Amino acid sequence: MNHIPFIAIEGPIGVGKTSLAKAISARYQYHLLKEIVDENPFLSKFYENIEEWSFQTEMFFLCNRYKQLEEIKQNFIEKNIPVVADYHIYKNIIFAKRTLTKEQYMKYKSIYDILTADMPKPNLIIYLHASLPTLLSRIERRGREMEQKLDPQYLRQLSEDYETAMANWASLYPDTPIIDINGDEVDFVNHPEDLQAILMKLDQALQKGATCFEPTR
Repeated sequence: MNHIPFIAIEGPIGVGKTSLAKAISARYQYHLLKEIVDENPFLSKFYENIEEWSFQTEMFFLCNRYKQLEEIKQNFIEKNIPVVADYHIYKNIIFAKRTLTKEQYMKYKSIYDILTADMPKPNLIIYLHASLPTLLSRIERRGREMEQKLDPQYLRQLSEDYETAMANWASLYPDTPIIDINGDEVDFVNHPEDLQAILMKLDQALQKGATCFEPTR
C-alpha cells in the first residue's frame, strides 16, 4: 500500500473545520469528506433540550459517520487516494461523554467500539480551537438557525472537553502529528495570509511525514 495522507480537522462547534477542510481539498486536490449535520432530525431538538434528545442525536451521528467511513475506506483509502475530513469519528466520544447519562454512555461506547474497530484512522490531525467569544461570534455570523439556541455554557464545556481529548489522543497515538491552530490569533476565512500560514504548516508536516503516512487500522 502506498503512503497517503488521511487528514482530519477537529475542534468545537463554529471554529471553522469545514472551511479549512474545503481550502485544503482545493489546494491539494484531496477528496473532501464532510460530516452530516443538517440531515440529523434530532439536532434542533437537541439544542433546545440536550438531556432529552442527546442519545438519539449521538446515535444518528455515529451510524452516519460509520457509513461515511465505510465508503471512504472502500472508495478512497484502499485505492490510495488522499482524504481530508472536517471531523474525526473520535468526536463522537467527546460529545457522548458530555451529553449522555452513565448508563447511556456505557451502551453507546460498546456500539462505538464495535463499529470503529476496523475503520481507518487519520494519520494527521489539525486541531482548531478558540475562546468562547470567538466561537459565539462565528456561530452567529454563519447564521444556522438551530445553532442560535446553543447554550454558551455547553459550548464552553465542549471546548474544555476537546482540550482533554486532544491531549489523550496525542498520548495514545504519539506517531500521529497534530497541528495546533489558535482561532483567536488567525481568521483564515477572511484573511488569505492566515490561510497561507496554516497551509505552510501543513506543507511541512506532509513533507516530514511523507514516508510514514500509512492509514492506521
